[in-house]
Amino acid sequence: MSLRWIGKPIPRQDAWTKVTGEARYMSDLSMPNMLWGRVLRSPHPHALIKSIDIAEAVACSGVVAVLTHRDVPGLNAYGIVVQDQPVLCGDKVRFVGDAVAVLAAESKEAADHALGLIKVEYELLPGVFDPEVAMQQSSPTIHAKGNVLRHSKVHHGDVEGAFADSAVVVEREYRTSRPISAFLETEGGMAMLGADGVLTVYCGAQYPDRDVIQIARALGLERDKVRMVSTLVGGGFGGKDEITVQIHLALLALNTKRPIKLVLSREESMVTGWKKHPMIVRMKTGATSDGTLLAHEVSIISDTGAYASLGGTILHSAMEHCSGPYRVPNVRVEGHCVYTNNSISGAMRGFGVNQVTFAMETQMDILAEELGLDRLDIRIKNGLKDGDKGALGSPLVTAMGPVQTLQAAGQTELWSQRETYKAEPSRPWKKRGVGLAAAIKGCGLGFRMPDFGAASVELLPSGFFRVRVGCPEIGQGNTIAFAQMAAEVLGCSVDQVEVVTGDTGETPDSGTSTASRSIYVAGNAIIDAATKVVELVEQGISARLVVDVEEVELGEAEVRAGGTALSYLDVAALLLQNGQTCCAAGRFDAPKATEEVPSVYGLPHLVFGTNAHVALVEVDTLTGQVEVLQVSAVSDAGRVINLQGLEGQSEGGTVMGMGYALTEDIIIDQGMVRTLNFNNYIIPTAMDTPPISTTVVEVVEKTGPFGAKGVGEVVCISITPAITNAIYDAIKVRVTELPATIERVLAGLQGV
Repeated sequence: MSLRWIGKPIPRQDAWTKVTGEARYMSDLSMPNMLWGRVLRSPHPHALIKSIDIAEAVACSGVVAVLTHRDVPGLNAYGIVVQDQPVLCGDKVRFVGDAVAVLAAESKEAADHALGLIKVEYELLPGVFDPEVAMQQSSPTIHAKGNVLRHSKVHHGDVEGAFADSAVVVEREYRTSRPISAFLETEGGMAMLGADGVLTVYCGAQYPDRDVIQIARALGLERDKVRMVSTLVGGGFGGKDEITVQIHLALLALNTKRPIKLVLSREESMVTGWKKHPMIVRMKTGATSDGTLLAHEVSIISDTGAYASLGGTILHSAMEHCSGPYRVPNVRVEGHCVYTNNSISGAMRGFGVNQVTFAMETQMDILAEELGLDRLDIRIKNGLKDGDKGALGSPLVTAMGPVQTLQAAGQTELWSQRETYKAEPSRPWKKRGVGLAAAIKGCGLGFRMPDFGAASVELLPSGFFRVRVGCPEIGQGNTIAFAQMAAEVLGCSVDQVEVVTGDTGETPDSGTSTASRSIYVAGNAIIDAATKVVELVEQGISARLVVDVEEVELGEAEVRAGGTALSYLDVAALLLQNGQTCCAAGRFDAPKATEEVPSVYGLPHLVFGTNAHVALVEVDTLTGQVEVLQVSAVSDAGRVINLQGLEGQSEGGTVMGMGYALTEDIIIDQGMVRTLNFNNYIIPTAMDTPPISTTVVEVVEKTGPFGAKGVGEVVCISITPAITNAIYDAIKVRVTELPATIERVLAGLQGV
C-alpha cells in the first residue's frame, strides 16, 4: 500500500508554541476576579477526626470560602474503580496528605495564611506501612472491608510436574521502588461557573469525560452542567488519569460563583501524587537443559497505599505480564493488592508491567548463566509468537513481535560488538557490562472494559478539515498522528488538518489517554469519520458539478472533478452553502479476546506492543556509581504513524526507565514522605542521557489503524532490567531490589 503521510517524521503542530513558551497550559490560566484555592491536608498517616474548627479562617481578611466535608453536596468520594477516597475527609484520615478542607481567598498569600488557621483535632491511630504486615489479621484496619483490596489466582498446566522435569530451577525474590511521574506541570488548573449554569473546569487530565462523571457525582449536578477542558497537559504518565484537583476546583467555584485557581506546589504534588506500585515479586522458574521454559510460579504483593485508585487493575496487569514476552506452558500466579497508610499508588507508565518484567528478565539471565546458554538465544527460543498462549493461558491471536524485536536487538552494533565495548573502560577501576532485556505490554483496557474511540471530521469554510477527538494531548504527540491519519484518508495535506482534543464541550468521548490506546482506538475512529467525509465531498461535488462520483478525486493541493481543478476553499464554498455542513462521526470498538481469564477481571488483552533494549553501563568499583553509556532500543509498534514521534517516545521511555533502574524512589518512613522535591528525588537529566538509537520493527497489526498498535508504555519497560543485567555483566553483582543506588551497588561489591 502506497502511503503519503503515514510513517513520515512530520514535525508536531504544537512544537513551536511549546519550545518558545507560548503554549498555555491549564495551570498557566488566569481570569479577572479570580480567587486562589488551597487544600488543608492531614499531617498524620492514620487518625480519627474529632473536630474541625474553621471559624478563625473564615474571619481572616481576604478569605471568601472555607469548605469541609459538610459542604460536599453529592457523593463525598471518588475513584476510577472503587469510590473509596473522600473528596474531603470527615471522620478519618488514612495517609499524610489526605484532604480535610479547601478554601478560597483573594490572593495566594491570604490563602496560605488562612490555611494555618483551620484547627483540626485528631485522635491518632496506629498505622501499617508494610503490605505483608497489613495482610495479617492483627494489623490495624484501614478500611472497613479489610486491608486486602484484591486477591487473585490463576493456574494452568501441571506446574509441579513441570518443575520436576526441569533441569534447572531458579527461585528469587525481587522488590521494586515507589517512583512518581514527576511531570513538569504539577496538578492544577482553574474552574468557573458560567452564566448558563455550566461549571467549566480547566485542568490537566488524561480522561476528561470520566472526570465529568466524577465531578458531577460529587457535586450533585447533571453531567451536562459540567465541562472539562484538559488540553494542554504538562505531562501525565498515568499520574493525571485519576482525579487530582478537579473536584476541589469545582466545589470552590460552585460555592463562590467566582473563577478559582488551584495549583499544587511541588512538595504537595510529591506527597499526594499517585506513585508506581511498590511490589514484592517472588518468582520460581524452571527450564530444560536446552533452555526451554517449562514452569513459572509467581507471587505478587502490591502496596496500593491508602486508597484503591487502580490498584486492583494494575495487579491484574502485572499478573498477565508476569512471564514477560515468553512462552511458558505451566504457570501458577497469585497476587495481593494491599492497603497501607502510605501515599497512594496508582497508574504510572507501564501499569504494573515494569515490576514483573524486571523480575522475569533477571530470571532469564540467571537461567542462561546456570545452563551455560547465550542470553539472547534463550530469549529468542522462548519468545512468544502468534498462536501461543500468554502467561494466564489465553491464546495470542494478534500480531506478536517478541522474536522479531529480539532478533533485531541481536543485530545492533552494541550487542554484536559488546566485548569490544566492554574492553575499553574509562578508568582502570571501572568495569563495563552490556545487558539485554525485552518486554511486551497490552494495548488498551482489556476484556470487559468498554474500550472505544469516537471522532468527528468536518470540512470548514476555510477549506481546512477539523478533527475532534476526546483523547487529550498529554505530551505524547497524538495530535500530529491524528492529523496524519486523517490526511491520509482525506487525501489532503497534513497542514490542512486541525485537531481538537480533550474538551468535553467540543470533542466526543474517546476514552482515556492511557494504556497505549489512543492511536489504536482513536485512530480507527478517525479513519471511519474521514472515510465518510470523503464520500460526502465526492457526492456533493458530483451533484454540484454534474460529474460522476468516480471522477472526483481529493488531492494534496486540490480536488479534481473531471477536467475541473478546485481548491479546498472552492470546495468549501460549494458544499457549505445555506447552512449546510460536511461533517461525519466515526467510532471504533476495540475487539476483545474470545474468552475472559477466570478470576482476573478485565483480562486478557488482545493486542500487544513489544520492545527490547541493549544497554552499555560502566560501574565505578570504588564508589558503586553506575553510568549508562549507550543504549540501543528496538520497538515494535506495528505500522509506525509518525517516525519522529516513535523515536521521541523511545528516547523518553528509555530515560524514564533509567531513572527507575538507578535513582528514582519516593522514600516514606512510617507514612511520612521524605522525598519532597527534585533536590532528593533524582531524575535523569539531559546530562545523564546517553546516545540512544532506535530500530523500528513493524509487525503489522491488522486490527490497528494502518496496522499500528500502541507503544507509549512498552518503550519504558525493558530498559530497566537491561541496565541491571548490564551491572551484573560488569561486576557480577545481581540487582534484585530497585533502584540500584550507589549504596546498594557498593554493598554488593563489598559482599554485604
